[in-house]
Amino acid sequence: MKNNYLTGGPHVLEADGIRVLFDGRPVLTDIYLRVQTGQIVGLLGRNGSGKSTLLQTIFGARPVPDASVRVNGRRAVPAFQTPGLLNYLPQAAALPASLPLGRAARLLQVDAEAATANFPELRPQLAGFLHELSGGSARLLQALLLLHAPTAFSLLDEPFSGVMPLHVEALAREMQALKVRKGLVITDHRYEAVLAVSDVVYLLHQGRLRQLAADPWPELRDYGYVPA
Repeated sequence: MKNNYLTGGPHVLEADGIRVLFDGRPVLTDIYLRVQTGQIVGLLGRNGSGKSTLLQTIFGARPVPDASVRVNGRRAVPAFQTPGLLNYLPQAAALPASLPLGRAARLLQVDAEAATANFPELRPQLAGFLHELSGGSARLLQALLLLHAPTAFSLLDEPFSGVMPLHVEALAREMQALKVRKGLVITDHRYEAVLAVSDVVYLLHQGRLRQLAADPWPELRDYGYVPA
């Protein structure tokens, strides 16, 4: 399929029909999620609710029978094989430990200086390797490289994990700036940071995905996700 996802738009990514069982127990059931370029979608849910499994399935790293992932109405399974469509930050490292960070940026077609323009303290790290960075710096740099990569969508699992609060705020601003040209799906245990940047919020609860209202706080309290 021709890569035409970096021009025109908006482009729409949809996933549905996703059903995943672990040891016979349904983890995901009849899931439907939609994100378009120019939009940040927040995905909330308790630990073990299946958020990472859902992102893996959308990306194509976890094959699921009958799962439907579509872009602009056309099937894209596995999605990662469609050039320019999407990239994915898993909870584990997204970049090989043996790959110099500068080279990783070039392979991702990212201008490393532009990606770190608001994080100048990270620039010296680009000459080294991921394992040489602190956990928070490694997480931040990987998120920035994927955000700046030329894809229409980015799926980010725990992008704020281990990142210092000042950098969490700066990374959130980076997401807001970059959503002009791409769509983001983010999930993180720092749910307040997710809610602060999200245009649409989904809650994954007991295997089902529910889109919350424009003001998600009352429903999150009803579900016991945040204190009353």
